[in-house]
Amino acid sequence: MNSIDRIVNHAEVSEKAIERHLVKRCAEIGLPCLKYSNPSMVGYPDRIIVLPAGRVVWVELKSRGKHISAVQRVRINQLEGLRHAVHVIDNLKDADNLLAKIAQKL
Repeated sequence: MNSIDRIVNHAEVSEKAIERHLVKRCAEIGLPCLKYSNPSMVGYPDRIIVLPAGRVVWVELKSRGKHISAVQRVRINQLEGLRHAVHVIDNLKDADNLLAKIAQKL
């Protein structure tokens, strides 16, 4: 694989690229996709998609093939225990699939 192929491939599978894609697609369907950051509470998902009627979807973004850490698993379990929807996404297709499901329910 040459340098250009590696750059193109990385652009499609990096966490930042997937995050940019998710935020852009959310904006296209009129949904805020907020960055979640709380320095004193590590492990929470990266983004919160705000839906009508007080609902939210939490999204943890990973580069393709990367896995969540132990503390992230704990946080996801806590959120799911509170009946929050949490998705771990590591590719553009899964981001698009999630947003297609969300858009159907709007």
